[in-house]
Amino acid sequence: MFKRVVLFTLVILSLTLLAACGGDEKKEEAPPPQQQEQPTAAPQAAAPAAIVGDAANGGKIFSTACVACHGPEGKGVQGLGKDLTTSEWVAQQTDEQLIEFIKKGRDAGDPLNTTGVAMPPKGGNPAMSDQEVADIVAFVRSIHQQP
Repeated sequence: MFKRVVLFTLVILSLTLLAACGGDEKKEEAPPPQQQEQPTAAPQAAAPAAIVGDAANGGKIFSTACVACHGPEGKGVQGLGKDLTTSEWVAQQTDEQLIEFIKKGRDAGDPLNTTGVAMPPKGGNPAMSDQEVADIVAFVRSIHQQP
């Protein structure tokens, strides 16, 4: 009986100490009323930084991931991939839009697909990073001829 009383007392004492400590929470004290600042406009969320592509590296990636359909010079392969050097569509897209397009690809059944051949997401390489996609876009921009 004595052991139970001692054990019960130790448990209660331990719980009391834990409750008194309050953990590691840091309480933020409000400044005194005379020092409170006037509310300001909510800060605007910073726009995500655009990824800057490297055309030289993009050319290397293009030569492995895109060449089968778009050809070694990006001029397209008959019945497979469009000519990227003179594409009006490419000229109309922002870099961000092209990046998203390459990441998503285009299904063969998409009404906007004029070749009838699917463009796989990331050229069929799911491990391709966003930076590598941006590099491809930089390469395509470097070979694209403005009308």
